Formats: sequence, C-alpha cells, structure tokens
Amino acid sequence: MSQQLRGSLYLLGAAFLWGTTFVAQMTGMDELGPYGYSAARYVVGFAAILVVWYVFRGARAKAKAAGTYRAGWRYGIGSGLFMFTGSILQQVGMTGTTAGKAAFITSLYIVLVPIGAVLLGKRIRKENWAGAAIAVGGLYLLSMHGSFSLAYGDALELIGSFFWAGQILFIDRFAAHVDAIELSVAQIAVCALGSIALALGFETVTMTALAHSWIPIAFGGICSSAIAFTLQIFGQKYADPAPAAILMSFEAVFGALSGCLVLGEILTGRETVGCLLMLAGAIVTQAGLFFKKQSAR
Repeated sequence: MSQQLRGSLYLLGAAFLWGTTFVAQMTGMDELGPYGYSAARYVVGFAAILVVWYVFRGARAKAKAAGTYRAGWRYGIGSGLFMFTGSILQQVGMTGTTAGKAAFITSLYIVLVPIGAVLLGKRIRKENWAGAAIAVGGLYLLSMHGSFSLAYGDALELIGSFFWAGQILFIDRFAAHVDAIELSVAQIAVCALGSIALALGFETVTMTALAHSWIPIAFGGICSSAIAFTLQIFGQKYADPAPAAILMSFEAVFGALSGCLVLGEILTGRETVGCLLMLAGAIVTQAGLFFKKQSAR
C-alpha cells in the first residue's frame, strides 16, 4: 500500500469517526453545557490516548536507539491551542444554529486550508482548487436547507472554521517530523485543561448529569478525540493539506449516512447529489497525481 493511499485511508477513518460523533455532541448537551460536555469528552479522550502512548513505548525506544526520535509534546501544545479554540467555538455554536449549518460552515476549512497553504509558501495545484469548489457545492446541498442567514451560532462556527484550518496547517507542518502519538496526547491535554477551566468558571457540572451523559461522553472522547485526531496526524504525514481538508470534510457525508442508519433518517435527492459532488471533489483533487503516475509508466 502506497504511503499516500495509507494517509487517505487514515483521514477518511478520522472523518468517519467525526461524522458519527456529531449526534453525540448534540445529545451530550441535553444535561450538560457545552463547556461541561467538552471537558468530560476530552478528559476521557486524554485517558484513552495515554493508553495508546504506553502501548507504543517499545516503538519509541527503538526510534530513540536509532536516532530518529523527535518529541512531539511542544508541537502538540501548538496544535492543541488551535484545536481547543475551534472545538469550543463549534460546541457553543451548536447551541444557536442547526446541525446542518454547523457542519457546512465548519467545513469551509476546505477553502481556507489551501488559501493558508499558499500564504505559507506551498504550491496548490489547480485540481486542488477545483476539487475544493466542487466539494463546497456538495456540502451546501448536503447540509443547508432553507434560506441562509448568519445567526450568532453561525458566526461562532465561521470563526471556528479558521481555527480548524489553522490546526490542519499546523499538523501538516510538523506531523511528519515528530512523534505523532505524543503530539496527539499533548493537543488533547490542552483541550481537556482549557475545557475544564471554562466549565469550572461558567457552568455547574453535576455528577448526575455526567452519569446520564456517559454514552455521548465516552463515544466523543474515545472515538472522536483520541482515535480520530490521532488518525488525522498520521494521515497528514502522507497527504498534502488541500486534499487532506477535502477528505476530512467527509465527516458531513458520514454524519448524514449515520443518521440514516442509526436514526432512520432519509437522504433526499438533493442530499444524495451533495454526497456525490463531495465524492467528485475528492476525486478531482487527486486527478493530477493519477495522471502523473500514468505518464511515468
């Protein structure tokens, strides 16, 4: 399996887990505030990723012996600051907008990431821009229903999309050069500590509410926080930022599909076209690499 294909599968796996966690993020706030749910979710995620870090202690020892080890702790703090801000804005924004609009506005990082990459000196191919435009159109059809107006929650989601783009670009810069699991541990620790501080300062979190919300907390903490964000780091080792952003935005598609399978929701014709356009966008953004391989044969 090529490194690029492996990276794409990692990113699609992350998107799948983020998409299926969307419902957990909403139901987790039935009895908890956004800060309380985020704090509980990231504490569980931190505990889970610590187990992974311990399991891979042998691989780190070999890397240290071979002289290829580079700690990921301080880089994880940097990406964690982006991730924490984006996550909190997303969670709070969900209290003042619809799930579809939240998914659409957040995923505007599809466009923000290649723009940011260009500003940082990276070359973005024409097919990446074309794929991003097609994917944004698909996201609109999939997520948006009725008229578009920018409410308070929407504004928070929009601001958050810039921080998600920053996190993706930060990971792109450092993931290939440092210990990925340590980077993941550090960024989740930042999110946990920041969310705990906000929950203690602005909300009242009871043990009863935590007990009643344990399923969305556990699912969001283990699947989304610990596993998915670690898959993102490994995936971005092998994928350029622009196509990586499109692959990760498939969380909206997986969210819609999981709604059909778990909640019995039905995809409309418009939403089906949106999913197909997103798939087309992902294919278009990889077209240049496909033709390059063909010409090299």
